[in-house]
Amino acid sequence: MQLGMVGLGRMGANMTRRLMRGGHQLVVSDLSPEAVKRLASEGAAGSSGLEDLIGKLKSPRAVWIMVPAGGPPSRRCRH
Repeated sequence: MQLGMVGLGRMGANMTRRLMRGGHQLVVSDLSPEAVKRLASEGAAGSSGLEDLIGKLKSPRAVWIMVPAGGPPSRRCRH
């Protein structure tokens, strides 16, 4: 299964690793380019942002959002 993961903090990064170990293909996105590079070096497909992540996923698209409430996620969702 191909899946997008938004948010590569402790929980999102570890869930990405577990899913990849289970044979899933992950496209990842995070506000931190370093977090994206780290998971890309482990086998995930990195993205430069949400639009890029969506563009790399095949239909039907599934995206797991693993971000804290408030702050940047809330500002992004209002746009």
